[in-house]
Amino acid sequence: MAGIGCNMDEFIQAFGSAKLLGPSQMLVALLLSFILCSVIATVYRWTYQGFSYSRSFVHTIILGGIITTVLIMAIGNNLARGLGILGTLALIRFRTPIRDPRDIIFLFASLAIGIASGAAVITVAVTGTLFFCGVALYLHYSPFASRREYEGLLRFMLPPQADDEDEVKRVMHECCESYQLVAMREAAQGDLLEYSYHVRLIDPSYQSNLVDGLHAIPSVSDANLLMHRSTVEL
Repeated sequence: MAGIGCNMDEFIQAFGSAKLLGPSQMLVALLLSFILCSVIATVYRWTYQGFSYSRSFVHTIILGGIITTVLIMAIGNNLARGLGILGTLALIRFRTPIRDPRDIIFLFASLAIGIASGAAVITVAVTGTLFFCGVALYLHYSPFASRREYEGLLRFMLPPQADDEDEVKRVMHECCESYQLVAMREAAQGDLLEYSYHVRLIDPSYQSNLVDGLHAIPSVSDANLLMHRSTVEL
């Protein structure tokens, strides 16, 4: 009987009335979520490097954290409420595409902070926010994982039977750490061949040396070098 009574108490605790926070506790949790999610949104705005910046997404980071805080406070320690809210949210379909995985991580971070704030785990919420923002700023300003700083696409034209191919390769070998032919097509109604090379320069200062060296070859025409920018790595 004691075991049955213990099980009943656990059942009532899980499915009975939830433990509610006081008004001051709820206000502190909401303000904490708002402040910390605003910090995350600010770091996202500072470190954003794409072209399609969305002001509404920054608002979503803040509002998503606040909504999560409200949900966690509403659930409390009640399992039945948690299952009910989970079932309700399962009916909602969010069809807005998020193409950048980094945006998803920032949104997920705001939801995590909302959970910590709603559960009144203030130390976890504050420490997690500071550490996440610090790592995001470090990755933004450091060259970590960057590989295309000296890479570019080299294009030039040569006659089909030109004898200067060895000279062209000599110039490329002097200025490039590596180079690879990616495309070759006819141009000027078959009178010329357009070559496209993916090159990695030894140093950024070799950009002008490479182009000038190719222009110095009599049979080479329309030599140009398009360097990759950091935005292509987003």
